[in-house]
Amino acid sequence: MKKKWWHEKVAYQIYPKSFLDTKGNGIGDLRGVINKLDYLKELGVDIIWLSPCYPSPLADQGYDIADYYDIDPRFGTMADMDELLVEAKKRNMYILMDLVINHCSDEHEWFKKAMADLDSEYAKYFFIEDGVNGNPPNNWRSYFGGSAWEKIEGTDKYYLHLFHKKQPDLNWENPKLRDEIYKMINWWLDKGLAGFRVDAIMNISKALPFTSYNYPPDREDGTVICAKMLGDAKNLDTSLHELRLHTFDKHDAFTVGEVFTDRTEDIPIFIGDDGHFSTMFDFNEVGFGKSDKGWYAAKPITPDDYRNCCFETQARVNDLGYISTIIENHDLPRGASYFLQTCDINDDSKKLLGTMQLMMKGLPFIYQGQEIGMENCDFTGMDEIDDISTIGEYQAALDAGLSKEDAFNAVKKFSRDNARTPMQWDDSDNAGFTTGTPWLMVNPKYKKINVKSQIDDENSVLGYYRRLTALRKNEAYKDTIVYGEVVPYLENEHNLMAFYREGEKQTLLVLGNFDREEKTVKLEKKCKANILSNMKNVKFINDNEIKLSPYQCVILEVE
Repeated sequence: MKKKWWHEKVAYQIYPKSFLDTKGNGIGDLRGVINKLDYLKELGVDIIWLSPCYPSPLADQGYDIADYYDIDPRFGTMADMDELLVEAKKRNMYILMDLVINHCSDEHEWFKKAMADLDSEYAKYFFIEDGVNGNPPNNWRSYFGGSAWEKIEGTDKYYLHLFHKKQPDLNWENPKLRDEIYKMINWWLDKGLAGFRVDAIMNISKALPFTSYNYPPDREDGTVICAKMLGDAKNLDTSLHELRLHTFDKHDAFTVGEVFTDRTEDIPIFIGDDGHFSTMFDFNEVGFGKSDKGWYAAKPITPDDYRNCCFETQARVNDLGYISTIIENHDLPRGASYFLQTCDINDDSKKLLGTMQLMMKGLPFIYQGQEIGMENCDFTGMDEIDDISTIGEYQAALDAGLSKEDAFNAVKKFSRDNARTPMQWDDSDNAGFTTGTPWLMVNPKYKKINVKSQIDDENSVLGYYRRLTALRKNEAYKDTIVYGEVVPYLENEHNLMAFYREGEKQTLLVLGNFDREEKTVKLEKKCKANILSNMKNVKFINDNEIKLSPYQCVILEVE
């Protein structure tokens, strides 16, 4: 694996709509991002990924793009974006935008022209198919629930939407469409973007012809999740290769792909030295226990599951490429609430989770609010939910026979709105996010969990994250943390996550106690230095043993 400039960096995802509102309209904006660049720099952030801020009807919160060449007025102006790029560069920071090219909005000019004339060239930008005996072309279910096909009014034809019906899929089989996409990507890169997070990219290749790919249903309504077709799609590698050659390679752009694969042989294809992307996310842990039946049937993850998933990824990737690590993002609940039981959530356990993520081999992506330990919001009913995915999963639970109460309780833990509640800056009204009415409710926990209460406290969650990022960049340990091999230790010990980072200069031992009780851990190598702990006291029993308090983690240099 060739060394790259971004390997030693720390990345941070911003969900602009919920980050900071400077206009008082209840919606976060680019000016809010600019205002907080120094905060992010002090946190140790180098790379900023912005979720979509293009013009959009926001059916899927901006992942339904109506114009790829502009900024939605709700978020600001193109002048604001230009200023953000300039100000970031002054601070040696890099800006990524979300690249959503599997689909666009039904309000995009291309789709409007397609619907106006189904025989036009623009109709070929999409998948428009004849129905079969009055039914959709096949039984695929969209990721958000319901048929992946929407009937075109007044015809017997349907258009494909793997996501929401307002997100028609783009036809990557059409070279004219591809050329339009390449032109747009290069336009943004010429403006000074460092690169992109590439959304839902595995879906651009479809199993064709559609009528040949009806699969056995996985739900009572006779549908099957559309992801089933990915194994039968033929042109993904060719399409991604062409995409890279026409865009990313020309600008030496940094790209992180939203790629889902558990096959070792895929790793060098996607993120190897000649891979389609710079890196891809590790979804192994956050995808654990999911069921095609729906969120209501998901299996909860335990600390042992989390540990095993992390080690599986590290073993699979090894030196084939460089993975990106997450414990939460805009599509997930809050990490503390997902990976920990409610009774185990405290500042110490939040620091423990952060340590496990940032000490793994890979580029860490911190999601806004993760650094202060934001938790899931205790929503009380579906009337407080905005997320279309949660709404679809709630209906799936009802269809499966759950009561309204049980269905809501089953899905609220996983709701994407947990990560989308406004950033908690201080304990003033609306958490300092807005002077107006926030677009989504503020998590009531903001009175205790906010930036202002932690910014000057070295022992806070925020203070600890600053120490973690500083450690990753410490010249004495940087090479080992960035490139050192991950070697599991005591991997069968219940509620313990332990691993070495073996580098050319030194060996580090990372220990994390996920138990509610003290845990004595044997040391097979003598400790040379106690580098970092989430607690003040580190209890060495002798040269061969260390006692970890509940939720304690330590990073040691060992012989």
